[in-house]
Amino acid sequence: MALAERYQAIYCVVDYHALTHVHDPEVLRRQTLEMAAALIALGLDPKRCTLFVQSDRPEVTELCWLFNTVTPVGWLQRTPTYKEKRENQPEDVNHGLLTYPVLQAADIVLYKASLVPVGKDQAAHLELSREIVRAFNARYGETFPEPQAVYTEAPVVLGTDGQRKMSKSIGNTIEVLAEPDVIRKQVTSMVTDTQRILRSDPGRPQVCNVCQLHRHFGDDYEEIWEGERTARTGCVDTKKLLAERIIAHYAPARETYRELMADPAKLRGILDEGAERIRPIAQATMAEVRERMGLR
Repeated sequence: MALAERYQAIYCVVDYHALTHVHDPEVLRRQTLEMAAALIALGLDPKRCTLFVQSDRPEVTELCWLFNTVTPVGWLQRTPTYKEKRENQPEDVNHGLLTYPVLQAADIVLYKASLVPVGKDQAAHLELSREIVRAFNARYGETFPEPQAVYTEAPVVLGTDGQRKMSKSIGNTIEVLAEPDVIRKQVTSMVTDTQRILRSDPGRPQVCNVCQLHRHFGDDYEEIWEGERTARTGCVDTKKLLAERIIAHYAPARETYRELMADPAKLRGILDEGAERIRPIAQATMAEVRERMGLR
């Protein structure tokens, strides 16, 4: 919530984007509510920021189409995420995967956003958003600000495989709001230092993802690292400790999440209110865009 303290913060549950890989309506509805509940449980206060569902502001799809007309296909084909998605779901390489970044750009600038909190894995997409904005402004006049990235304290979070960023589509995540036994199982499965074969072998905490995550769950991570270096502790010990700390840290959020999911009507009300709150911004932007482009 630090950003919400300093800026007019807007958060969006991107169900349109989800349609590139989720094709079951009931699953999409459930996951939309789950994402909203998770965001609130993890600290977003809907009274101090705007939280809404992407498809509740249909202006974004109109702007996406208009942005498509100024975006060269080559820009989209070179994005790392498009290449990654083609590998992860080769049986479903739909057009939405290609134009995913265009919709992302529309999401951002529909509300004239100037700052975007992202992980470093999204840097290429954000730069593409900036290029799309520049292309539009060059053709139709200065309309949108070029969004700038705001990186978090942990700009890249590796998944349980220790190689790629955490991603539900890959299945290398730690579900911090899940039941404790699920968290324990996921943390136990994490890849650590692949060169440490025996319990008595010294570890390399600088390359161990478990050790890296300990940075965020206690002030004693250097002591933990030293235990790995000297083989005083083993990878199993370090994993067990990390799992218990994650469980304890997110216990309050887990309870809040359960309460929100038990009252879907209240949750939908929060999302509806957010969508209405930003309606004037979205409509004003589209009125300006239509005028600039010669549309009625």
